[in-house]
Amino acid sequence: MESWLFLALVLVVALVGKNMSLIIATGVVMALKLIPFASKWLPVIQAKGINWGVTVISVAILIPIATGQIGFKDLINTFKSPAGWIAILAGIAVAILSRYGVDQLAAVPQVTVALVLGTIIGVVVFKGVAAGPVIASGMTYLIITLFNLHF
Repeated sequence: MESWLFLALVLVVALVGKNMSLIIATGVVMALKLIPFASKWLPVIQAKGINWGVTVISVAILIPIATGQIGFKDLINTFKSPAGWIAILAGIAVAILSRYGVDQLAAVPQVTVALVLGTIIGVVVFKGVAAGPVIASGMTYLIITLFNLHF
């Protein structure tokens, strides 16, 4: 019962904040809870879901390469600007930090509660996006803006 109330609260916050991603995610989790035997799948989704999500995000990121919008010329030009190097370093930093973050979640599951709360607040109140690779882009944007750099 407590989990339903918690999910309902998250759904209400998502609706008030008009965050479609969180609305859909909460709805999916609530629907899964209604399916008989889904309790066997919830731990699998919890364990593998982040990897699945990263895969979907990676597919979306690779689409401009597949469509020809991004090519080798763009890759080479990345190495010619400070902003390009910052983006590369931000991507590396986020990947490394994410590895430690995943390890910490496995070792200290209580952190999940704080992360969920923080993510909900960040998404709903501050109109953020709950997506790891986007963090690297945001860090890059911040540094580029602070130092008035360009690609």
